[in-house]
Amino acid sequence: MATTYDSAAEDRRAMSRKERKVILASSLGTIFEWYDFYLYGLLAVVITQQFFSGVNETTGFILALAAFAAGFAVRPFGALVFGHLGDLVGRKYTFLVTMGLMGVATFSVGLLPSYAAIGVAAPIMLVFLRLLQGLALGGEYGGAATYVAEHAPEGRRGLFTSFIQTTATLGLFAALLVVIGVRLVVGEEAFADWGWRIPFLVSAALLGVSLWIRMQLAESPVYQKMKEEGKTAKSPIRESFGNWDNLKVVLIALFGAVAGQAVVWYTGQFYALFFLEKVMKVDGATTNILIAIALLMATPFFVIFGWLSDKIGRKPIILAGCLLAALTYFPLFGALSNAANPALYAASQAAPITVHADPADCSVQFDPIGKNRFDSKSCDIAKSFLAKAGISYTNVAGAPGSVATIHVGDMVIPAVDPAGVPAEARADAIKAFQSDVKAALAAAGYPEKADPAAINKPLVVAILFILVLYVTAVYGPIAAMLVELFPTHIRYTSMSLPYHIGNGWFGGFLPTTAFAIVAATGNIYSGLWYPVIVAALTVLVGVVLLPETFRRRIDD
Repeated sequence: MATTYDSAAEDRRAMSRKERKVILASSLGTIFEWYDFYLYGLLAVVITQQFFSGVNETTGFILALAAFAAGFAVRPFGALVFGHLGDLVGRKYTFLVTMGLMGVATFSVGLLPSYAAIGVAAPIMLVFLRLLQGLALGGEYGGAATYVAEHAPEGRRGLFTSFIQTTATLGLFAALLVVIGVRLVVGEEAFADWGWRIPFLVSAALLGVSLWIRMQLAESPVYQKMKEEGKTAKSPIRESFGNWDNLKVVLIALFGAVAGQAVVWYTGQFYALFFLEKVMKVDGATTNILIAIALLMATPFFVIFGWLSDKIGRKPIILAGCLLAALTYFPLFGALSNAANPALYAASQAAPITVHADPADCSVQFDPIGKNRFDSKSCDIAKSFLAKAGISYTNVAGAPGSVATIHVGDMVIPAVDPAGVPAEARADAIKAFQSDVKAALAAAGYPEKADPAAINKPLVVAILFILVLYVTAVYGPIAAMLVELFPTHIRYTSMSLPYHIGNGWFGGFLPTTAFAIVAATGNIYSGLWYPVIVAALTVLVGVVLLPETFRRRIDD
């Protein structure tokens, strides 16, 4: 096990040229990988239109998010495969392989034909490439974090690894800049048609630069020393997870730190983006710009919190970030709604929408295979229209066998009763019903889109900044903590798995899960229960079981 060191003997010297090179090269390569991985998330709305046009709009968006999540689903497997290699053959060459795999997969996404061109084969190939990206990222992060930490002097590990922690946000920021730039140059119509491919294709150039930089690095001195002494692990996976003493630490790291960190990360940076664009109906270019400004303002705090964790510890900063998120997400997203689309927010307060229907007559508004038209029951006809329009509503149980009605303030619009309408007239009846609902929504002040002139941009940026500030608190110190929890000979494998289960599963599935909850309940805020519950659970587990690590040595 790792031992502690005397704080009085901490190395206070200035960062050397070699150490700066290690941080810069490791960070640049990791930025490239995050750039590649998060392009998909930024373009989820466009990708819905390109690859999932064979289903209804709401289902298509959820499926697009599911394909986004597919890359996260396999990250733990990438962690096992490449973590095993990293502990056996070294840190440097393993993350060179992961970078090449990521680059090829990302470039290929830009070449994929759409659903309109080749049908269902298009989303299948897209998901396959997302899986390759997930495998690559599963091996990249643990290698980069371990490599930098093993170069860091005692007492400054939080600071050194915090630069790696900035890479996910900087990769997202770089992707935002490229997407914004292409959108402005080619225009929104051309971007939706073919321009979205350009950010994927330019990744080839970034891959070449990043590989060249990484090739200049030497192996980690801690790993090299261990290898020369013949102390490398014979079977890193078995020693990491077949030994209860180490497996117990893996589980504590997952549930007492990483799971909460993950949901805070993806709520603050991705769910907020999707929420603005899909729910608040803010146009994509404006959403990207507002998110980019908030990221730029908050990114230095990764380093600040990493540095602070060297002074007061990793645990209190990570758990405080999780606790603040759990306590404030609902009011923050309420304020974000009011600032981003004040007309929609005012209408929802003045004329709230309810759907009165027999619960037995209602289906969940999610259709993964695209076969349900939601037109065989009056409740489904009512809810499917509201779900497609992104309108929040409350469910009210109606009498058994009653026809569903939509209440917009004091206005009541009966849904179509399929049993009372001939099959050949059903489509026209549904269109007439939808026209009536649109008229009622317009009369109550519900806008079809957010008015760019009415958006309180400074307030939106301020709220987004707070959300990302939580991200920096939970994410800045996490790499140092994970490195310090595990012994050198199985460190790459042991730290990678809880990190990628947390961020790949708890975090990566957050947008899909949250929007599925919204579709099922009709409440645009109900998806926030997922990150709130997970973050609160992490605080409870972390307070009781998570050890403090910031004074441990890692070269034992």
